[in-house]
Amino acid sequence: MVGSIYLSSSFRLELDDTTENRVVVISYVLKMGSDHNLKTWVSDKLMSLVGFSQPTVVQYVIGLSKQAVSAADVQTKLEEFGCSSSTETRTFAQELFARVPRKAAGLNLYQKQEREAALLVKKQKTYTILDADDDADDNGGTAIVDDRPSSEEERLRDQREKEQLEQHLRERDAAATRKLTEPKLTRMEEEEAIRRSNALEKDDIEYLRYSNNNKVEEYVIHLSLTNADSFNLLKEEGRKALYLWICCVFAISWVILLERLETFGKASGRYKKKIYELVKKRSEEDDTQSEYRIPDAYDEEGHVNQEKRFAVSLQRYNLDSAGDKMNPFAEQEAWEEHQMGKASLKYGSKNKNQSNDYEYVFEDKIDFIRDSVIDGENLDELHSELPDKSKEKSALEMLQEERKTLPIYPYRDELLQAVNEYQVLVIVGETGSGKTTQIPQYLHEAGYTKQGKIGCTQPRRVAAMSVAARVSQEMGVKLGHEAFINSSEKLWTLKCSEFHLQVGYSIRFEDCTSEKTILKYMTDGMLLREILSEPNLESYSVLMVDEAHERTLSTDILFGLLKDLIKFRSDLKLLISSATLDAEKFSDYFGSAPIFKIPGRRYPVEIHYTKAPEADYIDAAIVTVLQIHVTQSPGDILVFLTGQEEIETADEILKHRTRGLGSKIAELIICPIYANLPTELQAKIFEPTPEGARKVVLATNIAETSLTIDGIKYVIDPGFSKVKSYNPRTGMESLLVHPISKASAMQRAGRSGRTGPGKCFRLYTLHNYHKDMDDNTVPEIQRTNLANVVLILKSLGIDDLVNFDFIDPPPEEALLKALELLFALSALNKLGELTKVGRRMAEFPLDPMLSKMIVASDKDKCSDEIITIAAMLSVGNSIFYRPKDKQVHADNARMNFHLGNVGDHIALLRVYNSWRECNYSTQWCYENYIQVRSMKRARDIRDQLEGLLERVEIEVTSNLNDLDAIKKAITSGFFPHSAKLQKNGSYWTVKHPQRVHIHPSSGLAQVLPRWVVYHELVLTTKEYMRQVTELKPEWLVEIAPHYYQLKDVEDRMPPFSLFVSICVRVFVCAVNIGEFYQQYPRKCREEQDVRRSKLSKVIDDFLDITDKLDISE
Repeated sequence: MVGSIYLSSSFRLELDDTTENRVVVISYVLKMGSDHNLKTWVSDKLMSLVGFSQPTVVQYVIGLSKQAVSAADVQTKLEEFGCSSSTETRTFAQELFARVPRKAAGLNLYQKQEREAALLVKKQKTYTILDADDDADDNGGTAIVDDRPSSEEERLRDQREKEQLEQHLRERDAAATRKLTEPKLTRMEEEEAIRRSNALEKDDIEYLRYSNNNKVEEYVIHLSLTNADSFNLLKEEGRKALYLWICCVFAISWVILLERLETFGKASGRYKKKIYELVKKRSEEDDTQSEYRIPDAYDEEGHVNQEKRFAVSLQRYNLDSAGDKMNPFAEQEAWEEHQMGKASLKYGSKNKNQSNDYEYVFEDKIDFIRDSVIDGENLDELHSELPDKSKEKSALEMLQEERKTLPIYPYRDELLQAVNEYQVLVIVGETGSGKTTQIPQYLHEAGYTKQGKIGCTQPRRVAAMSVAARVSQEMGVKLGHEAFINSSEKLWTLKCSEFHLQVGYSIRFEDCTSEKTILKYMTDGMLLREILSEPNLESYSVLMVDEAHERTLSTDILFGLLKDLIKFRSDLKLLISSATLDAEKFSDYFGSAPIFKIPGRRYPVEIHYTKAPEADYIDAAIVTVLQIHVTQSPGDILVFLTGQEEIETADEILKHRTRGLGSKIAELIICPIYANLPTELQAKIFEPTPEGARKVVLATNIAETSLTIDGIKYVIDPGFSKVKSYNPRTGMESLLVHPISKASAMQRAGRSGRTGPGKCFRLYTLHNYHKDMDDNTVPEIQRTNLANVVLILKSLGIDDLVNFDFIDPPPEEALLKALELLFALSALNKLGELTKVGRRMAEFPLDPMLSKMIVASDKDKCSDEIITIAAMLSVGNSIFYRPKDKQVHADNARMNFHLGNVGDHIALLRVYNSWRECNYSTQWCYENYIQVRSMKRARDIRDQLEGLLERVEIEVTSNLNDLDAIKKAITSGFFPHSAKLQKNGSYWTVKHPQRVHIHPSSGLAQVLPRWVVYHELVLTTKEYMRQVTELKPEWLVEIAPHYYQLKDVEDRMPPFSLFVSICVRVFVCAVNIGEFYQQYPRKCREEQDVRRSKLSKVIDDFLDITDKLDISE
C-alpha cells in the first residue's frame, strides 16, 4: 500500500506499506533555488555515483526526470543509463524527482475512458428512435427530429467557449501589457555603478557570493515505524500528535530561514543603497548644470594649461599696432578692409531722392465688411505683473511662470469652487486656454487625489502621451515615476513627494502607470476597457472627458456609460470639456449640469465677411491671399480648403501668379498640409518664417484643433469641408463637400488670435453664416457604419441597443443593418448574443469585416499574409503618391505590383513584402512613389495585429504561393461585398443590387473580371469599388451558405467583347459589290453613329447612278 497525504503546499505525508516493513516518511522541503543550482546538484551526484559528469549528461538526466511519472520510473531509467541498482541510486532518483519542476499531469487512463464514454453517450443522443409499427403496415416508421435542443446545446457550448476565451484574454492582458514605470539607469550610470561597487565592504560581497551559491536548503525528517501496530496507531489515533510535531519542525525551519533572509537582505540593502546614492549624486549634478562642463581632471591631473593653449588664437587682436610691419596679420587685414570698402560703394548723387515704387494693382479684388471683433485678454497688464525674466531661472520655475500666463489661471479658484458644488460640470474654453493640462493639476492641489485617481480622456493616443509628458514637466516629476529631488526647487519637490505624485498615461498595449499614479491620461478606448474590468471605477475620484466636441464614437459611448455610473457613485466628479458652442447639449444630457466658460483667446480677432457670395471659393481664396500679402502688416496666413486636389490647385495657381511679379511684392512661401503629404513636406509648416517674407499655409480641417501653428495672424475661411457620410441601404460611403457649422467657423477664427491680434476673412456673407450653417457638426455616430459600434457595445455586455441612452441616437436603419451584418459574419447568434467568433473579432481594433478576414485566415493557413493585407487596408488610400509632374512614372511604378492581374489586395501584399525585403528602405519608397510614413504606419499596425493573433489563439502561418487560399480568406470577410460583371462593362452588386464601377486606380480597371469582391464603395463622380480582387462564385456558397443561394451565383451572362464590330455591305441590283469592316470600343456608341452616317453619305455620293442601294449592318 502506497499513499500520500498533502498537509499543505509544503508538506507531504507518504505512506509506504510493504510486506517486510512499513515506513512513514514526513518530508518538508524548503526550496530557494534556480535551474543553475539544480544542474550543479545533479552534476555532484553523478560524480559520486558514476564517476563523471558533463553538461549534456546533466541536461539529459534532468530531462529523464521531467518525463518520468514517478521516482521508481526515474530509478529505472537511471539504471538503464548505466547507474548501479543500489540504495544510493534509489535515493538520488527520489530526490531528483522531487526537485525537478514539471507541468501539470495530463489525463490518466481512467479519465480518458470516462471522457470517451461521455462523448459516446452524447453521440447516441443525436439519433432518434423510430415509432413502432405493426408488421402489416407497409408505410414504415417516421422519425421525429427536433433541431431545437441541438441548436440550444450549440449556443450554450459557444457561450462556454466565449467565456473561456474572455478569461484567457484577461490573463494575457495582465501578463502581456508593458509596464514602463520601473526606473531604469542609463548605460553610463550602470557602468559608473559597477565601477564604484568596489567601495562596498568586503564582508558584504563575500556573503552575497556565498548566498548566491547556496540558495537551496532542505530540511528532511524521516520517521520510521517498523511494526504494524505503530503504523495503525499513526493512521488512527496519532494523527493529531503527528500534525503538532510537523508544525514544530516547520516553525524551527522558518525561524532559520528568516534569520538567513534577514542577513542576506541587510547586505543586499547596503549594496543597493550605495548604487542609489551614486545615481542620486550624478542626477543632482546633471540637474544643477544646464551646460556642458569640462571635467576638472582635464586641467589638474592632465597638467594642461588651457588659458595658455587658447591664447594663441587671440594673438592677432592683442598686438599694439595692427599696421606695424612686424605684425604678421597686417597684410591680411589690409586686404579685408579694401574688400569691405569696395562692397559698400554707392553710385550717383548723394542728395538724390529715391523714387517711390509703384503700388501693385490687382486685376480683381474682393471687398470685405468688418462685422465684429472677438475680444481677447489684456495681456499687457498680465505681463507687467510677471517678475523680470532676465534673471537666471531653472526650467521648472520658467514652466510655473508660463502656467500663470494661460487664460485659465485667473479662474482657478472659481473653477475649484464649481467642481466642489456640482457633481457634473461642463467646461467650455477655446483651444489653447489650458483646460487639458491645468485642470487636473488644480484638482490635485485642491486634494481630490486623496480619495482616488484623476482620469482625463483624449480622443487620440498621441495627444494622451504628449499631454502627460507636458504635465509631468510642469509638476516636476518624471513620467510615471515619483518626484525627483532638486536642490533649487526644494519646496516644490517636497510638496510633490508628500503625496507620492505620479503622472502617467495609458494607451492600447502601453501602460505607463503604476499603483501610485494619481494623474492619468488615457484614450477613450482604454477607459472603455477599464469599465469592462472595473464597472464602478472605484479607483477614480474625478473623470474628465476632454475634447468632447469632436463627438467620436468612443466619446458618445462613454457618455451613455458614465451617465448611469454617476447615479450610483455620488462621490465621483465628472467634467465634460468642450471647445465649441455645443455645451448646452451636454448640459441637458446630464440633467441641466452647470456650464463654466473660460475665455481662451489671448488677443482680439476681427471677423470680415464678403459683401456678395463668391461663385468660386478657390479663386476667391487665392485673390484674398495676394490681397493680404500686399496690403496687410506682416504675419502668416492660414487657408482652409477641403482636400488634396484643391490644395494642389491653389498651390499651383499661387506660384504661377507670384512668379511673374518678381520684386514687386515680398517673398511668399507656400506650405501645403494634408494627410497624404510626405512627412518632410508636412514639417515645413512649423519652420519659422524668414524676415521680410510671409508664409501661407494651405490646410484641410486638420488645422482646426489637431495642429497649432505659431505665427498665424490671418485666417481665410471659405466655409466648406469634406464630410464622410454612410448610406446604410447601399452600404456606400461618400466624401462630399459640405458647408461647415458655426462651431467650426469659430474654431477656424480662433486660429488667428494665438500669438497676436488677428483677422479672419470669411468668403461668405453674414446672411449665409446665420441662415445656411448649422450650429454644430453632425456627430460621427449618425453618419458612419455602426457595425463596429455594435460590436464594441456587445463586448461590453450591453445587449439592449435600442434603449441605450445615446446623446444623439443613431438611425434605426443603420443599427439594424449593423446587426444584420454582424449576424452574417457569425459574430452574433440568433438571439443577438456575442459568439466566440464575435469575441475574437472584438479584440482587433479594425472594421468587423477585416477582423472576420483575420479570424478566417486560421482555417486557410495564411494568417501572416492576411494581417499584412489588413494593415495595408487600414492605412487607407495613402500608400501610393502621385505627383502632378510625374503621374505617368507613378502609374507605371504602381502597375508593376499588379503583374498577372492578381488584384489590388495581392498587390498591396507585394508592396509590403518588397519593402521588407529591401530592409524597409526609404529610398525604395521614393523610387516607387510610395509614402514612407504610410508604410511605417502599416508596419506598426501589422506588428500590433501579430501580437493580437496570440491573444485570440491563432497561429501565425504563411502560405504565400497559394493565392487562391489568400483570396478565399479575403472573401470570408468581405463576401457581402461581391459584384458580377454586366454586358455594358459595369458591375451589379449581388446583395442590395446597384450599378457600380471599378475605380480607375485599380489594377483590374482594364481587365474586368467576371466576379469580384471589393473593400469599400465610395461615391465621387460615380459609384466606385476600391481595392478589388477576382473571386470564384462557388466560394460564396461555400463560405456563406446562410447568405447566398445557388441561384444568386449562377453565371448566366453570355460571353461578350468590349469591342463592337461594324460591317457595311453595298449591294447593287442584289449583287454585293463591296464590304467594309471596322471595330470600335463599346463605350463609344456616339462615335459609331457618327462614323456610320459619314460612311453612308460617301457611299450614297459614289453610287448615285443607281436607285437600288441598300446599306445594312
